[in-house]
Amino acid sequence: MKLTEKIGLAALHRMDPEAAHGLSIKALKAGLAPAPGPITSPRLRTTIAGLDLPNPVGLAAGFDKNGEVLAPLSRAGFGFIEVGAVTPRPQPGNPKPRLFRLTEDRAAINRFGFNNEGMEVMAGRLAQRPKEAVIGLNLGANKDSDDRPGDFAKVLAHCAPHLDFATVNVSSPNTEKLRDLQGKAALTALLSGVIETRDALARPLPIFLKIAPDLTEDELLDIADVARETGVDAVIATNTTLSRDGLSSPHKSEAGGLSGAPLFEKSTRVLAQLSKLTDGQVPLIGVGGISSAEQAYAKICAGASAVQFYTAMVFGGISLASDIAQGLDNLLARDGFEAVAQVVGSKREDWL
Repeated sequence: MKLTEKIGLAALHRMDPEAAHGLSIKALKAGLAPAPGPITSPRLRTTIAGLDLPNPVGLAAGFDKNGEVLAPLSRAGFGFIEVGAVTPRPQPGNPKPRLFRLTEDRAAINRFGFNNEGMEVMAGRLAQRPKEAVIGLNLGANKDSDDRPGDFAKVLAHCAPHLDFATVNVSSPNTEKLRDLQGKAALTALLSGVIETRDALARPLPIFLKIAPDLTEDELLDIADVARETGVDAVIATNTTLSRDGLSSPHKSEAGGLSGAPLFEKSTRVLAQLSKLTDGQVPLIGVGGISSAEQAYAKICAGASAVQFYTAMVFGGISLASDIAQGLDNLLARDGFEAVAQVVGSKREDWL
């Protein structure tokens, strides 16, 4: 991390977390961020669900909720970017304060509630996206919708012309009863509707499913069955957790989803379980607690074909994108591998 980035982070940490996030978006718009371009090498290049990635290190949804900084993010070192979540109609989300920085735990708790400017605004920004980047959209449902499954399909249909992939997000803990859609019958119906919409597009694209880390073994088995039956193209494991085990920050009891370092082991165990249950039939993307190349490597060895992170940037800056990708390349070279795909799931049993 450069000195200027360290100084900037120190200043942001003296601010309210949500205000600091808004300022970081403005800094990206102003060009005040590292721009090494996608980090790549023959070892790092990989394919997931038909998408050719320069490297397997992606930005998780939630950082750029409204697609405001697609161009600078595409130059920050990531192999792919996921923006959103976006709902059909704009909505303000939950009352503030709703974002809490848990510095002692290298973590964050949020209860945003899908605050966003709506699919019309997002589609307009996506239309101006950098064409060379791999960009996906996290699909959401309006809090007051009487047809939440229909909302996901509606956002997909509206924004699809400008996307490389889309993610069905039924795992946010901050919209009441949203996680109920992870049940087998409800999830099958929802995904079938989204995939039917996808198949009718002029240019069909991969559909991903993002799941919670707080699922039982039986619930994970249902997820694996549904993923295979519906033909979803990949599963993202995992979203934030409701668990508060082992935290020491004064904010540890705040309601919302916990992300960051404490989530690493829990989310990686879920990833490994899902990898075993799907037996390589459904590609997986590992998310939760990644802040180093070693942790990204561990997720891949546990069963992920690619990874995403976000909260670690609160503490390590956006230069983490290039650092993790370059570090991952070094680890692959150290261990004698010629490609990321060679290590996917190679140490899955360590997490079961």
